[in-house]
Amino acid sequence: MGVLNLDRTPSLADEEIVLFNDSVGRFFDDKAPESRVAKWREAGVVERAFWTESAQAGLSCLSIPEEYGGLGGDYRHEVILMEQMGAKGVDGFGLSLHNAIVAHYVLKYGTEDQKQRWLPKMATCELISAIAMTEPGAGSDLQGIKTTARLDGDAYVLNGSKTFITNGQTANLIVVVCKTDPSQGARGTSLLVVETDNAPGFERGRNLDKLGMEAADTSELFFNDVRVPAANLLGESEGQGFFQLMGQLPQERLNIAIQGIATIERALALTIDYVKQRGAFGKKIIDFQNTQFVLAECKTEATIARVFVDHCIEQHLLEKLDAATASMAKYWVTDLENKIIDRCLQLYGGFGYMSEYPIARMYRDSRVQRIYGGTNEVMKVLIARTL
Repeated sequence: MGVLNLDRTPSLADEEIVLFNDSVGRFFDDKAPESRVAKWREAGVVERAFWTESAQAGLSCLSIPEEYGGLGGDYRHEVILMEQMGAKGVDGFGLSLHNAIVAHYVLKYGTEDQKQRWLPKMATCELISAIAMTEPGAGSDLQGIKTTARLDGDAYVLNGSKTFITNGQTANLIVVVCKTDPSQGARGTSLLVVETDNAPGFERGRNLDKLGMEAADTSELFFNDVRVPAANLLGESEGQGFFQLMGQLPQERLNIAIQGIATIERALALTIDYVKQRGAFGKKIIDFQNTQFVLAECKTEATIARVFVDHCIEQHLLEKLDAATASMAKYWVTDLENKIIDRCLQLYGGFGYMSEYPIARMYRDSRVQRIYGGTNEVMKVLIARTL
């Protein structure tokens, strides 16, 4: 796309990372052309075969050590994957959630046995993962969840429901946020890993009909007296779930910011190309001063966002990214994403409102970025606590 023409930070400009970037781009060009992605949107789910193809190409569990079946890379590889998915318009594919969120819960908090059991199968996509936080009555307020897990012998009995769960129709390894001791509030929260292929009482609800992100299967999940082996408690003891979540949410929020700037850059590139081709009143749309000013402002803001996001990536690689800064990146970049895409769509005129144009799909898809991973209003609350 090359709209901003910025030098990346030294770690992202590393030769191996640049080569990896080219390789991932070619994979999506070959395996995820627009015609195939359109079928996913129509079906409401990315076909299982594409997960397998991605794993065979070495794109699953990029930042998981080789001893557990992963690529043995680091967070930069996950960044490249997210950026290429944004640049190529691979809408709704939940691999970054699988890789950069769920796999890292297992890697960071799991016992050695849990890592050996789950991560190799996640690397091959034999196991596709999800994390079930949100409930009908609890979204950003994770302390308000009602799902319970009661220990009964060598198993937990899990009861409750979840909603808006990404990969919900596809996942067969689900990290469930639950209360193992409801009387203890946040300290009574645990993470329980449900292997759904043999879990009587587990039910998938409908694949939710959304405003955008049509290819992303997003579901209701129901747990009715599901017996989960006690060995599937993530970590060594109960009551660690809330703190495990807080430890991983900064990376999740940075992921959303990365996806946001990738979408901004794609929107700008497509729009600049469009206004150079489209004519009105005897000249190209790009020749109108209003068009030039709008795009000059958008490019400036996008450049600021890219520099900030790359700074956050560097800080995260050094394990110095704090929760407040990750919250800043998540809320500010996604607000900007929606603003810039709206302005770009306006330059398309009526064609921008047509679903066949990528800018219309980006307009719909981007709206949820300000909601999931913690609403942008919650991000401001978290930042305000540091004042």
